Amino acid sequence: MTRPITAGVDGTQESLAALDWAAREAVRRGLPLRVVHAWRYAEALAAADRDTQHGWVAQGVEDAVRSVAERHPGLAVTTDVVEGGAADALAGAAAEMLVLGSRGHGPVVGFLLGSVGQQVIAEAARPVVLVRAGDEPAAEAAGRDVVVGQQGGPEDSAAALRFAFEAAAARGAAVRVVRAWTLPPVFAYSPGSLRLLDEAGGLEPYEKQALADAVRPWRERFPEVPVAEHVEMGSAGQVLLAAAERAQLMVVGRRARRTAVGARIGSVAHGVLHHAGCPVAVVPHN
Repeated sequence: MTRPITAGVDGTQESLAALDWAAREAVRRGLPLRVVHAWRYAEALAAADRDTQHGWVAQGVEDAVRSVAERHPGLAVTTDVVEGGAADALAGAAAEMLVLGSRGHGPVVGFLLGSVGQQVIAEAARPVVLVRAGDEPAAEAAGRDVVVGQQGGPEDSAAALRFAFEAAAARGAAVRVVRAWTLPPVFAYSPGSLRLLDEAGGLEPYEKQALADAVRPWRERFPEVPVAEHVEMGSAGQVLLAAAERAQLMVVGRRARRTAVGARIGSVAHGVLHHAGCPVAVVPHN
């Protein structure tokens, strides 16, 4: 069964920007769009019973969907108005990806990630894309790169690389793959790692080779996608944020694991989400 691109809406400007982004992405990928609105009955509104409140919510969703359908007449759109928690309704959705809005307060603060967004990103089994209010398709039309962070070995970033290459192929864009590295503590060296570094000619050539090895299978799978490989010394968050200034979409990975305090996003993804000016896709991996 074809999984849709699912957009969570709540009537805010950021969620409407997310809906627009999700619609454009669905058209590019030839997928249906599913629009989800989760709501709770407000007992404080004594003059409005449950059916009346549901009608208000459904009408708002219908108005938003009508606007999208007018801009994309060939797009298949379904709506789902769910009573209950938004995070649960979205995190468990059977979707190709989830698209949410996130408030932005300028280039310094970037995303203000609310509790719903944090829970969905941490628990969703599918990629989650965060879109700021005021997002425009101009960056996509300008031909900016899809930027993706790579770390560890080829398997560690395979899910993020796949998502980035698929997004770039759908847009006719290039992929810029970024790998950040730092000098490890002296005591972290082992005889085996020292031998590998010697064979590679040093730390930076070793990192460049590691990046090339991770990207190679995706170059072969998507030969039509231009690729730039970028290795830079520094913290992963800072290096990725610098690259995000020239991106139409930033892709980062998130380890799909739970801790004693629940699921977590990860420090790199968390930093990028709070400061990137472009939409950010968080892709879970094992």
